[in-house]
Amino acid sequence: MEKTARQRVVVVGGGTSGWMTAAALAKLLPTRCSVELVESEAIGIIGVGEATLPHIRAFNERLGIVEAEFMAATRATFKLGIEFRDWGRIGDSYIHPFGTFGRGGGDVQFHHYYTRLACAGVALPPIEAFSMACALARANRFGPPSRDAQQIASTFGYAYQFDAVAFAPYLRRFAERLGARRTEGRIVAAERDPESGDVTAILLDDGRRIEGDLFVDCSGFAALLIGKELDEPFEDWSRWLPADRAVAMPCRTATSVTPFTSAVAMPSGWRWRIPLQHRTGNGYVFASHFLSETAAADALTAAVEGTPLVAPRTVRFTAGRRTRSWVGNVVAIGLASGFLEPLESTSLYLVQQAITALVELFPERAISSIDRDEFNRLINMEYDRVRDFLILHYHATERDDSPFWNYVRTMAIPDSLAEKMELFRRRGRVVKYREGAFLDASWVSVYLGQRVLPAGADPRAEGPSHDSLVAGLERMRGEIAGAVGAMRDHADFLADYCPMPAAA
Repeated sequence: MEKTARQRVVVVGGGTSGWMTAAALAKLLPTRCSVELVESEAIGIIGVGEATLPHIRAFNERLGIVEAEFMAATRATFKLGIEFRDWGRIGDSYIHPFGTFGRGGGDVQFHHYYTRLACAGVALPPIEAFSMACALARANRFGPPSRDAQQIASTFGYAYQFDAVAFAPYLRRFAERLGARRTEGRIVAAERDPESGDVTAILLDDGRRIEGDLFVDCSGFAALLIGKELDEPFEDWSRWLPADRAVAMPCRTATSVTPFTSAVAMPSGWRWRIPLQHRTGNGYVFASHFLSETAAADALTAAVEGTPLVAPRTVRFTAGRRTRSWVGNVVAIGLASGFLEPLESTSLYLVQQAITALVELFPERAISSIDRDEFNRLINMEYDRVRDFLILHYHATERDDSPFWNYVRTMAIPDSLAEKMELFRRRGRVVKYREGAFLDASWVSVYLGQRVLPAGADPRAEGPSHDSLVAGLERMRGEIAGAVGAMRDHADFLADYCPMPAAA
């Protein structure tokens, strides 16, 4: 059988998405492609602290990245979920956990049993009391999940909180060891085939010309190829996600290094808190129609827990995505493909999903339109489903204390989300997908945490007797408390497992 020629892949832009792409292609497709990444040191990266979803663990493991080494290099902490404060009403607090409510098994999800008792008038604690991940997070404890599926300590997962500025250099070293090449230079133009319209080469400001067969646009908001060269349309979702600015500022860690990210609702958006080993990342995501950049910077400075390390800086963006992320022989990954605010830490998840789809649909001699269409279907689906989940946080509020919250509470929402919310309100039903970032527990945590309460439950939840169900819930709380008590303090675990370099 004739051997397939290696494709020349040119990754346009570095940063996290560029080096994730280069590392994955070099590791997973070494006989199918050569990888050259072109970036300019004069162009900075958008690195304000990065919070992730548990999917990043599988990605790192697939590449052979050693967890403790990676965490030490990026000053990382563990993340068991996201705390939301003041979203439903001022004073509310709930955690979106990385794990299940209850044991997560069986044909009937735990929240249906919980709903059955709530509808019967039983005084219940918040549903997070029945989540191992939530209980660990509230106690500031951490330990690896149990491998024994019978143990309650097997019912949670985790992600990372790390220094985004340190992650790209770490991946660069990793990718270069695998054979990926880096070229320094600023891209000023592209050459295209006059018949097919495919990009044939990119031109640098010093006159160098770099040819390729497949170009991966990781140039961030600049979208040098997918946007400026190919002019692929961008679908603007700001009518549903009106936040279009973020002012960011790290500070010295003055409070506990929590194993969770915090999202605190503010009058015109929300504020993040991402605790790392060496500092805490902070930012205020806001809608400029309702708040000025100066006022946002002042509000953030007043709210941070610790001494600011630098002055606040502002990032501007528009929520949405490209109509297609793979056009011709150009694949857009990361910010060049689309942007959804960091409310649920989906940025690197979307990068990872695009890389995975590209690896699985990687072209042989010629690019197949069937493969390209499938890639675009998958990426659009991912963006659209994350979009609905983010809109839910804003729309499912009872707040009426500011023009911003009045707008998002009363705005028209996508039909796809309206249908999901109506299903849950009627019977506690969560729309199930075979593909997508967020499963039942994620949706349930936001629905119940923001007072979207079901009127009924799955009829199969009527099986156990009332008394046995109440007793079972109490036993579960005791089991969770015992398992949490056996775990270590999060900061102590980090100090032993992945201490950051002494010079950091």
